[in-house]
Amino acid sequence: MSGRGWHRRRSCENTHVAWIDLDGAVNVRDVGGLPTTDGGETVPGRLLRADNLQNLSPADIEQLVHNIGLTTVVDLRSAFELASEGPAPLDSTPGVRHAHHSIVPEVGGVSEVVATALLARREEDLRRYPNDRWCGHYLGYLEERPHEVTGAMRSIARSGGAAIVHCAAGKDRTGVIVALALSVAGVTEEAIVADYVATGERARPIYERLLASPTYHDDISRSSVESHVPRPETMARFLTVVEARHGGARNWLAANGFTAEDQSFLYAKLRNYTR
Repeated sequence: MSGRGWHRRRSCENTHVAWIDLDGAVNVRDVGGLPTTDGGETVPGRLLRADNLQNLSPADIEQLVHNIGLTTVVDLRSAFELASEGPAPLDSTPGVRHAHHSIVPEVGGVSEVVATALLARREEDLRRYPNDRWCGHYLGYLEERPHEVTGAMRSIARSGGAAIVHCAAGKDRTGVIVALALSVAGVTEEAIVADYVATGERARPIYERLLASPTYHDDISRSSVESHVPRPETMARFLTVVEARHGGARNWLAANGFTAEDQSFLYAKLRNYTR
């Protein structure tokens, strides 16, 4: 891949995307430099987000661990995905901790039973938010796996160095966890939505990578690239519902075991230049 390294590109007014170009992943970026409601911004080099990290090259490891200071991988994939994909390069990298927090119910591998379960989940998604299935799906993370959600947030907050959050595409599961973390840090809603939508810039290569994987091929082949492009209204609706039903991300987290100390650590992680 040409143009390795770290570069920013404008995604909307006053918001830039800090892409990190790697050989073995295509949807990797730093959420530092995002504007906050009090006129500040998030600190670079503290929280990264990514798609599947199975194919990282030695140069990628050097970039993430030695140049950026990565110490924690927050893996949101299911146990089935982990078993199917096998060990990842960062798993055996000295000084890097792997924290597994699956925020979707475990349904196992591909079978008629699993297909039925997935259909039932889609119906549940529409029940939660009839006008936007993906918004309903995201609300399901909070409803069905609250302790895994708060566990992922705690792994970010307590990371000694930079933390990277990832799932398969780096869009849905990763998008929700990062949105919650940015909310705690006081990032503006506009910037949270813009960060979520930025994944659409990499939709084609994400789709092609998943299509080439035996783990994801069957599910991905039933859909189009366009169906996986994130829509700004989906994240805006999710944040609005969390505010309306729970009083915002901070209150939802507090009600589900994410303590005031946890929130303080997370805020400091993303906002303070000296820790």
